[in-house]
Amino acid sequence: MQSFPDDLVQAQQEWGATYRRLAERPGHTELRRRLYRLSAHLYFHPHWQQRRPSPAPWRPPRGPEGPDGHASERLHP
Repeated sequence: MQSFPDDLVQAQQEWGATYRRLAERPGHTELRRRLYRLSAHLYFHPHWQQRRPSPAPWRPPRGPEGPDGHASERLHP
């Protein structure tokens, strides 16, 4: 399994939490701005310096469980 830097994992988790909060409370400028900053941080993270990822590699940094925390959604390389 590919390892990801801790700050990349943390940013991905924060992105998911912010996205869910924005979905519950649409129109909140502060959440949209935070999501935008986190998206830029994730996309331009030095880990991806060699090449930009396709959508598939973005999922593993969320942790061993899926985005909802269910172990049944674990990804295996």
